[in-house]
Amino acid sequence: MRLLIRHETRYRYDSPVTRTLQTLRLTPRSHDGQEVLRWRVVPPAGASLAAGEDGYGNIVDMLSLERPHDALTLLVEGEIETRDTHGVVTGAEERFPPAFYLRPAPLAGADAALISLAEESAAAAGGEPLALAHALMRAVHGRIAFRPGLTHAATTAAEALAAGVGVCQDHTHVFLACARHLGLPARYVSGYLLMADGSVEQAAGHAWAEAFIDGLGWVGFDTANGICPTGHHVRVAIGLDYR
Repeated sequence: MRLLIRHETRYRYDSPVTRTLQTLRLTPRSHDGQEVLRWRVVPPAGASLAAGEDGYGNIVDMLSLERPHDALTLLVEGEIETRDTHGVVTGAEERFPPAFYLRPAPLAGADAALISLAEESAAAAGGEPLALAHALMRAVHGRIAFRPGLTHAATTAAEALAAGVGVCQDHTHVFLACARHLGLPARYVSGYLLMADGSVEQAAGHAWAEAFIDGLGWVGFDTANGICPTGHHVRVAIGLDYR
């Protein structure tokens, strides 16, 4: 599937600021499931970009705007060729061993309720890692209703589960907290999703999880939609949590 992506971010400030410095993780890499045909980051007028990489291997652009301003518009656009790998990620650059992704993260810590959900899923799966990850995806999908506007960027997995509502970020953090408690390496993925509703233009920013399964490697779990990623997903960056 060939996807055209145009992503515009606009900032407005209550009063002028003297400078802006931002770290951008908005550029995807090619791997066996996706090929980046073209991609560019367009900074606002007068701003500069310095390209690099972070510790995870994500492509990073440092945006610097050194003049007073009360608004800022950032554009990224490009073309990606994807194929459905049933969620299995191969050919991607890996900087860390899977065990690194057992580390706790501020937004994906496990409290008593998350531990209970994790252990219920483990009991239903019978101990097989791939079955466990699917059981966990189903459990989280069933426990958290997708409702935008009720959580925020700093909402933790524990808070989202207690509320029973959230967005893709919250579904992903709950999955990560449960998976790591059970000893299953798991990481946060940010990217884009083309919804299969026929719309040409849509708000397509998305997040999902990947879990490391022995014999398969990293496998994606889009908990918000209850599916493994398909050719409709574009993978951009990874980390321990949203931050």
